Amino acid sequence: MIPRSLSRRFFRHLLCAFALLHCALAQAVDPALLGALAGDDTDARIAAVHQLALAGDRDSLRVLDALHAETAYVAPDGRLLVVEDDKAWDPATGATTAPPDGVDGLVINNRLRAAVDAAQATVDLGAAQPATRLAAAHAIQSAGVEPAQAPLLRRALARETDPDLRALLAQLAASADLQAPSAQVRLDAARTLADSSDAQVRPLIEARLAGGETDARVRAALAQSLHAIDNRIRRTEMIGNLFYGLSLASVLLLAALGLAITFGLMGIINMAHGELLMIGAYTTYVVQTLFRHYLPGALDWYLLAALPAAFAVAAGVGMLLERSVIRWLYGRPLETLLATWGISLLLMQTVRTLFGAQNVEVANPTWMSGGITVLGSLVLAWNRLVIIGFALAVAGALWLILNKTRLGLFVRAVMQNRRMADCVGVPTGRIDMLTFGLGSGMAGLAGVALSQLGNVGPDLGQSYVIDSFMVVVLGGVGQLAGTVIAALGLGEVDKLLEPLAGAVIAKILILVFIIIFIQRRPQGLFALKGRSVE
Repeated sequence: MIPRSLSRRFFRHLLCAFALLHCALAQAVDPALLGALAGDDTDARIAAVHQLALAGDRDSLRVLDALHAETAYVAPDGRLLVVEDDKAWDPATGATTAPPDGVDGLVINNRLRAAVDAAQATVDLGAAQPATRLAAAHAIQSAGVEPAQAPLLRRALARETDPDLRALLAQLAASADLQAPSAQVRLDAARTLADSSDAQVRPLIEARLAGGETDARVRAALAQSLHAIDNRIRRTEMIGNLFYGLSLASVLLLAALGLAITFGLMGIINMAHGELLMIGAYTTYVVQTLFRHYLPGALDWYLLAALPAAFAVAAGVGMLLERSVIRWLYGRPLETLLATWGISLLLMQTVRTLFGAQNVEVANPTWMSGGITVLGSLVLAWNRLVIIGFALAVAGALWLILNKTRLGLFVRAVMQNRRMADCVGVPTGRIDMLTFGLGSGMAGLAGVALSQLGNVGPDLGQSYVIDSFMVVVLGGVGQLAGTVIAALGLGEVDKLLEPLAGAVIAKILILVFIIIFIQRRPQGLFALKGRSVE
């Protein structure tokens, strides 16, 4: 008679053996899918990849990883093996042996590689972190949705709780369902896509309409969805153009504010104004480099130190130019133009000597990176939003300086009637120097802003000096409010004309408009009043 303890131990071991056998069988990959992957039919291989992702078990995901890492091989007998570290693992049986003779690497073409990447992204839709799921959804959206992904997308949609991610998954699932066998499923998908603002959905609908959609209701729904998407894309593009026009206007305003002082108030045609912008941008680069070497932990805040540094350096260069060259040329516009043009060449060559002829990179701080997504696909970049606010703040500060400070009072007095100001004790020479320094410092601040929008090079200022003169002349010489309005108008008109006529034609049309406008109204949008007219 078998003791009770022995029989109990026997049954326990038997249950463990059955459990292990069950786990092994449950994790084994379907041989039919492995056979399809080892075959030559690309469509069947792609379908097998998506079936592996849908299974989602450890062994299936390991096969996907092997396909991605190109460690999948085909044995002479047609079995698919994963060969790593001189060991061959058979996904169909779970056995690991030495690689058999004659194994050959599995050929993976571009379509299959894209399908593997998309399958791995669909697996990430089940991640615990929302950021990982969102990145996976965007990866699927960028790669294009395959019909075989529909079950995975619907499963991810059923368990998703984030509303924005749910909307994106619903759009992706509907895109996959456009080729479903059921007409009702295709109809529901077409109606769902009507709410999409993604431009990538449009080719899918067009392809379905041109590809032989036979159901009349589905065709009508597809046409309505296409019309709704086109209207939404046009509205998004219009709002995007308005935003980028406002961004360009803020850059033009920053570049023109300094010129509004040196040219508008002092009457100096300063062709070196663009190089003062460049000096501000290179000062930002130097401050960033110093922070990287000496304060790497505070690198995100280098821009706050660059603002006063750029203002001080550009203002110092401007005051030096005024004391050494420009003070002898007041009232002689042609000589001033030629002299400042020569100074601009000298400044550019000096920068090339110090920093080299190649552009240098000024990185955005972390808090200025990325953007806000609105209307589904329009991204408002943080660096442009910050520059818009910065331009308004600088314009407001300049207005306060000119209208609410003693320096501003002296500046306005000297510009309106120099002789009378000299008679009442105003140091006109020093005021000239400080005024030119203020305008140059404003150009330095504009250089800081420009450094956040692109690379910095010796020719940076040349792109903005002519536009700055156009802004000041159009707004009215000596009128700060006119400069703000002219910058806003030129920036918006430029960005609205570009999609219609192209960037070059848009610039030409704006220049022709300004020429005609100045002929009709030489004083600009706002005319000076009082003695300053003289």
